[in-house]
This record gives sequence, structure tokens and C-alpha cells, in this order.
Amino acid sequence: MKRLNFSRKKIKTIGYWVLGLLVVGIGMGFAFRQSILEQIIAKAVVKMKSEYQCELVVKNPHFEGLEHIAIDGMSLTPHQADTLVQMGPVRTGFNFWKLLTGTLQITDLEINGGYMQWVKTKNGSNFDAFLQKKEKEDTVTTVDYAELANRLTARFLNLIPTQMNIKGFALKINDLGHKVQLDFTQFMLQQQQLTTAIRLTEGEIHQQWQLSGFADPRNRKADLIFKNKKNDTLILPYLQHKFNLKTAFQSARFHLDNMGMDSGDFHTDGFASIQQLVLNHPKIASKDVEIAQARVDFHWIIGERSIALDSSSLLTLGKLECRPYLFYEKEDGKTYALKLQIPKTKAQDFIDALPKGLFSHFEGMTATGNFKYQLDFSYHDKNPNALVFESKLQPEKLQITHYGAADLGKINSEFVYRAIEKGIPQRPILIGNSNPLYTPLTEISPFLQKCVLTSEDPSFMRHRGFINEAFKQSIAKNIRTKKFARGASTISMQLVKNVFLTREKTLSRKLEEILLVYILENQRIATKERMLEVYFNIIEWGPDVYGIGEAAQYYFQKKPSELTFKECLFLATIIPKPKGFMYRFDGTQQPKTFAQQQFDFLTRLMLRRQLITPNDTLGYGQPLKITGPARERLQSKIRDTVVLDSLRLDEFEF
Repeated sequence: MKRLNFSRKKIKTIGYWVLGLLVVGIGMGFAFRQSILEQIIAKAVVKMKSEYQCELVVKNPHFEGLEHIAIDGMSLTPHQADTLVQMGPVRTGFNFWKLLTGTLQITDLEINGGYMQWVKTKNGSNFDAFLQKKEKEDTVTTVDYAELANRLTARFLNLIPTQMNIKGFALKINDLGHKVQLDFTQFMLQQQQLTTAIRLTEGEIHQQWQLSGFADPRNRKADLIFKNKKNDTLILPYLQHKFNLKTAFQSARFHLDNMGMDSGDFHTDGFASIQQLVLNHPKIASKDVEIAQARVDFHWIIGERSIALDSSSLLTLGKLECRPYLFYEKEDGKTYALKLQIPKTKAQDFIDALPKGLFSHFEGMTATGNFKYQLDFSYHDKNPNALVFESKLQPEKLQITHYGAADLGKINSEFVYRAIEKGIPQRPILIGNSNPLYTPLTEISPFLQKCVLTSEDPSFMRHRGFINEAFKQSIAKNIRTKKFARGASTISMQLVKNVFLTREKTLSRKLEEILLVYILENQRIATKERMLEVYFNIIEWGPDVYGIGEAAQYYFQKKPSELTFKECLFLATIIPKPKGFMYRFDGTQQPKTFAQQQFDFLTRLMLRRQLITPNDTLGYGQPLKITGPARERLQSKIRDTVVLDSLRLDEFEF
């Protein structure tokens, strides 16, 4: 019993000693805190100068009480460049007890006046030193993505004060004379409520912005609304100058419910929404793209070696809802995955949800019935041939009751076609029997039909607009080469592009092409034979040469029914680049080696598939003679050997 009392007494004594040492330590720290602060700033000054060639000046740093530091001003100026940061009086507080555990947590912040600016001149910018890449160490370390995300998030949120008052601070951009300025006339966070008044100036653009709502950085929750003070359109600055991208919206909202670790993974939940979004970029569409309302409810999961947007997330456009899934994993290589699921949806709700300007040819279209859709894509860089690409649409009494701007029904009647070259309409071509050069399918050489189908779309008569395997191979090659090296265009897609769309290389045109092809093929608007006939009579075969009737005359002074097998091979192989047909010939006006190899390859392929017989190739060894008007262009063209070699056999794929 005495032993037990002695132990308690001993423990109490040790406790007193520890508490005493702690008090002494805190007291010494408090006594020498000014010296410690000056040493920290001195180290920062040396680091800025040695590593970033910048002059850091901090005026009169001092403590105010136990948990506040104040300075009279601060500046950061790169050598021989414009000042990067300059501030007036600054006062900030920190959590003293958190600091004892090694965690810097800012409790409050006051800034009165100052600016941060990015200045770029022809000689460089004032932030170049901060963008220099540091040499990577040879040691390879495995990073736990979840732990890293949690650590960085904690550090970032600890640096956001729970009480904040910033006045007269500006963010400036001067990019070779193009100036943008954001003036924070008020930026206040009090009692978890954020109130701001921000003035934007960019050339003739002057706007008043507001960012307001609930913000609780300690509990990792927020509900913020970003809008124009006058409830007018809010324009994002600088993007048009830098990227030729116009972006505007009426309001945006960001809501964060939860952020933190759970069962070894880092989770982030919430939603983001935007109202009246307008985008304009020549690579997106030729006109403004308008989205009335969009919202994404997200659930991000970051694991030890993976990052995923969980399938419980929801993307909403108008009445259209779909569930996206994104996945990336770095484990024995890199794995990428994308899934998209649209549950049973009314066809009209889908059409109404399409962004205006992005699907111009669908405006005014009406439909009945429902459909489901599912996309499944995955790719592993160590095994690209195992790429998965599955696109499934399940219609349910789906029927187009009224076409929009693209009147698909016109393909079954006589119509006028005008190609668009660099935005300029070309001469009108009448597609129908009223045109003496129009050629019905029955009067086109069977050799030409077989050659073109073999080279352009072997399964045209069987598929419904798309070939999944071709898409898989195209995607795999484009990922491997890190560029758009191969497409997967079918004859149906080429036909839709020529008849109903333009040749502009935009996201809008490609998306419209995909949807129109599906409707054309699956609504049985035209027979395969009719589609093929129009295709032969509408595509470009040479400089200002449209349709097989014109092409047969232009090259061989023949009717399409009179073409020989070798002449058909030639016409089939120039379809990808018809204006450059003359580059396929040598100085003797005979096909160059690579062109002859293409003829041989196609011939062997057609023989193997039993599309032709050996008897059909009689006369194949005879020279190919260009006898029509094309001969004059062939003779007068000055050959450029660099261009001549641009068409290689390895680009000719099936």
C-alpha cells in the first residue's frame, strides 16, 4: 500500500517538473520570440535571394500579444523585374497551442492595401524564377495519394483564417501590354460568413463581382455563390486574350459537404452548379455555346494509388441526368477508365438538354419514346491492345417526329449540294437525275464499289453507322502516338458530314455527326444502297471535282460504268486526299512506288476476301493512263519531293 502511495507521489512530482519545464520553455520562447521571428524572416530573405533571385523586404515585424504578428509592410521584387508582391500593414493571428505541436494554423488576417502582379514582357516575366523546374532526385519513392491529399488539404485549410478582413488589395496581370485588374475593395470572413466586393477591369470591361456564402475551413465545409453584383452576366477575364476563349455565366455555386479520410481513402463530397453558361472558341463551335443550367454532384475518392470520381456522382443538364465515372490508377503502369450511364430517359428531354450552339442542327427537332445509354472505356498503357470501348444505346419506341435544321429526309430526294472550303461555299452540285453527270449505283463499275468499300468501310452494308473495333484501334493508336494519328470514320459518317454538316474541325461538328449518323442509320431513313449512291455522287475526287460522274471524265474521259479495275484502284486510293492526286505520280506520269504498293495491297486483300477473281485482274500490269483534263494539271505541276513523300504506305490502314 505504501508502495502505491509512493508511486502516485512520484508521478505527481514528475508531472510538476514537466509542467515547470514547459512553463519555463514557453516563458523563454515568449522572452526571445522577437529574436526568433527576426531569424525566421532573415532565413526567408536569404532563401528568396539565393534560390529565386528575389529581394524580400519585411518592415518592422513584431508581436502583438501572445498570438499575433504584425508588419508595417512587405515587398517581394525579382532582380531586374517588376515587383511581384507589395503589401501595406498586415496583422495575422495564429493558434499558439497548435504551433507547439508543429502545426501552423492561422486564426485571423488583416491586410490594408497592396497588390500582387504578374508582368510579362518580351524579355520574360517577373515570376520566371518560381517556374524553374528543380532537378529530380534519383531515388524513387512511392506516394500514397490519399495521405498526400489529406496532408496538403490540411495544410492549405489551416492557412485560411476563420476571421479575415482584406481591404484595398489588387491582383494584376500585364501580359505584353494587355492588362487585367481585380480590386478587392472588401473581402471579409466573419462568423463563417464570407462577404466580398470585387471590381474587375479589363480594357473596356468593368464589372462588380460578389463571392458570398458560408465558409468553415476548420470543419472543411462551404457553400459559396459567385455572381455579378448587378445580377448580370459575369465575364471571366484574360481567357479570351490568352486562349481565344470567351467565357461568361450568370452565377455559379460550390457546395462542400465533407472532406477527409475514411477507411484509408480520402473522400470529397459536394456539388457545383452554374447558370446561363456561355462558351465561344473556334475549336468548340462556330457560334456561342449556351448551357442554361448544369450541376454535378460529386464524390471523389482518392486511394493509395488511385483517383476516382465515383459512379454515385450525378451530372444534370436540364431534365437529363447521367452518372459519370472516372478512374486513374498508377500501379504497374497507368490505368485510365471512363464510364457514362444515362438511365431510362425521354428522347425529347435529351434533345431539349443539348447545349444551344453545340448542336445547331438539332434545334427544333422533336421525338417520342425513351432510351438508355451506357459507355465503357478503359486503357492500360502496359497493355494497349486490351483497350475496352463499348457504346450501347437501347431505344424504346424511339421515333423522330420532326427534324431540326438537318432535314435527314432530303437524302431520299433530289437536292443541291454545296461544299464549304475554308468557310466559302463552292459551286452548287445537283444530286439527282436532273444532273446529266449524276450516276445511279447500278451504273457505277462494281470494281469501283468494291475498291472503295474495301479501302473506306468494308462492313458498310452490315453496320449501323459505327464500328466499335475501329474506334478501339483508333483510340489506342492516338493514345500511343499522343496525337490524332488515326480516325475511325465510316462511309455513313462521311456522308452525313458532306450532306448535312460542314467541314469545320470543331467539337460541335463531330458530336453532331455522331448523333445524326445514329438517327440516319437506326431510324432507317434511307437504304444502304441509296446512301452509297449519294456518297459516290457527292464526295470530292479532285480539285473542284465532285461525284463519280465528274471524276471518271476528269481522269479518264469515261463513264463510271466503263472504268477498268486499275482505274478503280486509283480512284479509291485518292479519296483521303483527292486534291493531291498529282503527288502520287513520278516524272514519267506513272504511280510512284508507294502508290503502286497500295494498289497491290488492295488487290491482294480483295482476292483474299473473294470480292474479285484472278480473271478480274487481267490487264493489271498495264500502265495507268490519265487521259482526261487531269493530265494537264499533272504535266504542269512542279514536283516538290518533300511533299511527295508525305503520303506513306504506313498511313494507309484498314
